[in-house]
Amino acid sequence: MEAELQNQPASTRRRFIAGTAAAVAGAGVMGGLPTRALAADNDVQTVLNVAASAEVLATIVNTVGWRRGLGGDDVTQRNIAAAAQEELRHYDVLASLGGVPASTKIWVPRAVFESRSNFLETLVVGDQIFVNAYLIGVACFAAKAPANLAPVPAEFMGAEAVHRALALQSLGRLGNDRIFMRVEFTDILEAVNQLKAAGFGFGEKGDRPGRFFDFERVRRRTPTVPGVNTPDITPIDC
Repeated sequence: MEAELQNQPASTRRRFIAGTAAAVAGAGVMGGLPTRALAADNDVQTVLNVAASAEVLATIVNTVGWRRGLGGDDVTQRNIAAAAQEELRHYDVLASLGGVPASTKIWVPRAVFESRSNFLETLVVGDQIFVNAYLIGVACFAAKAPANLAPVPAEFMGAEAVHRALALQSLGRLGNDRIFMRVEFTDILEAVNQLKAAGFGFGEKGDRPGRFFDFERVRRRTPTVPGVNTPDITPIDC
């Protein structure tokens, strides 16, 4: 089929791709949730603020975990260092777009850093929340932001999905376990609720033993990893 399609005129290939996309959408691939549902009650500023808050937390967790050697092996340690660098870059971009974090003082449960498995499991759960949040961001930006900014949360979501996959792989589990990125909530504020339910606190103590970390201090110790691309975001006009 693929070889036959490549031999067809470009116009035919475009019609085939468009028809396939329409069929997939009609089949309700995303759990029966149309894109409008992901964006309906979410405004751009709230998405930016929640995302900035999440990236503050992610920069702290990855940086501290890396500094404590919780990746264990060299490959995982390097991946965590790269993730810390990437989360910090995400934050800086979100801040440049007007995102304001709920706090730069984050309460992190002690259990997160008690063992390698705890740390990696935290990354798996957290990155799934971030993937979901950025999928909401894609829909929200497409509906309500300047059109050429819609790809921004998609670029970030892709990175978070990679982080999740690598953490799973380091736990000895299947990393590429998703045909489609999972949507478990459609209200962007649910991302904050889930992080709080896991014991994290934004400017206040969480409900589990832990301690505060200051983002501005931690970011000065976030590593820079050779091989990580550091381009600016690229707004795309449709």
